[in-house]
Amino acid sequence: MLSPYLKKDRLEAGCDEAGRGCLAGAVYAAAVILPPDFHCEALNDSKQLSEKNRYALRPLIEREAIAWAIGIVTPEEIDQINILNASFLAMHRAIERLQPCPEHLLIDGNRFNPYPGIAHTTIVKGDGKYASIAAASILAKTYRDDYMNDLDKRYPAYLWAKNKGYPTQAHREAIRQYGVTPYHRRSFTLLPQQLSLDF
Repeated sequence: MLSPYLKKDRLEAGCDEAGRGCLAGAVYAAAVILPPDFHCEALNDSKQLSEKNRYALRPLIEREAIAWAIGIVTPEEIDQINILNASFLAMHRAIERLQPCPEHLLIDGNRFNPYPGIAHTTIVKGDGKYASIAAASILAKTYRDDYMNDLDKRYPAYLWAKNKGYPTQAHREAIRQYGVTPYHRRSFTLLPQQLSLDF
């Protein structure tokens, strides 16, 4: 059973990201403020849900939430500031789009760059503990999947509709065979060290 909030007397937003461990594509984050009486038995950490269930829950979350927003950081930005900072920046971009502005943030994970003027609490595996973080994980995951599915139509050799940019064997083999795209993260180890890769 997911907890509805940590701070009962505060307007609280849950935040989570998707795509941090990928070799290609932007990192996405979502921030969600749910009403205190929100209840949905099916809501859970997006990784514990099927793709069908994630997409079924997305319109429910968007309809019932007090506010929700998506933040995006590009592969070029990831290469400039590193993936950890990019994940935090994506969350910041989502938070800044929320109306009304939250009074407290629940962050999935154990680290976060503080958002100016808003207190936060980091929660390890928070997407399996708090409803607002679980909702954010579903939005971040589904919107990023939509983005990777769209990129797959332009670069079908990399099978992004299946692997979503994660380092599967097939994805690495496509990089070895066809090289990198403008959407690959150049700062990541795209191939094992024993194989050379020219940019």
